Amino acid sequence: MKRILFFALLLPLTLFAQAGKSCCSLTSTAEFAMLASDEKFRSAHLEPLPFIFVPENGKEITFKTADGVDGRGFEIKAARETNATIFMIHEWWGLNDYIKQEAEKLQKELGNVNVIALDLYDGKVATTQQEAGKYMGEAKEERIRAIIRGALDYVGSKAKVGTIGWCFGGGWSLQTALMVGKQTSACVMYYGMPETDVEKLKTINGPVLGIFAKKDGWINTDKVKEFEANMKRASKKLTVKTYDADHAFANPSNPKFDKDAAADAHKAALAFLKKNLLK
Repeated sequence: MKRILFFALLLPLTLFAQAGKSCCSLTSTAEFAMLASDEKFRSAHLEPLPFIFVPENGKEITFKTADGVDGRGFEIKAARETNATIFMIHEWWGLNDYIKQEAEKLQKELGNVNVIALDLYDGKVATTQQEAGKYMGEAKEERIRAIIRGALDYVGSKAKVGTIGWCFGGGWSLQTALMVGKQTSACVMYYGMPETDVEKLKTINGPVLGIFAKKDGWINTDKVKEFEANMKRASKKLTVKTYDADHAFANPSNPKFDKDAAADAHKAALAFLKKNLLK
């Protein structure tokens, strides 16, 4: 799973204005969004190869949100009725065909579970680094949270929810798990920005599997250690798997894709979701 100088200069200021915070009090989501202006971060993500996915079982869905603008997603329903649901969160490219393919693959591997790949960009899909940086930088946290709440209303109060995401989606996988509250059964986050507020972490219901890379220049070893310490302070269960790889190592279109590490991480994620969501 993946320049305009004027834009790069303005983006941090725009984010500060949106967040209403100083650089020393940024939320974890705003901090990650600022990476959209980081040239090294952009260049670490190879533009996806052209790919058209023909769904076998999945379909496009819409659902109501509190702000009045319908949310969107790609849903694969289990063959038989189940309360187990996974919210999959896309990378900074948006809900493209690669993510839809991954959603169908995950549903097929896990079996009796519904999978919904959420669209946090409201239909926008990037094919270039410039577009991806623009969409990630422009994504408003208030709207994203409205989409997630709408998705939770869509699956209902009886749903047992697991979350999974990569990069931008890795951080939002954790945020989604926090928002879902008592309905959360498991959270898998691939090299996403950890939440640093211990009081917020205390509210998470299920265990978390964090998958990180030692060579990641952004979600680095210090951030992972801080996350481990904060989860311990919050008395929450966190399993960390760290690979001798680079950021976005699990994305086949990335120049630093690590096939072996990606396969091992995927195996760990499947086992974790089976144990905590499908038990």
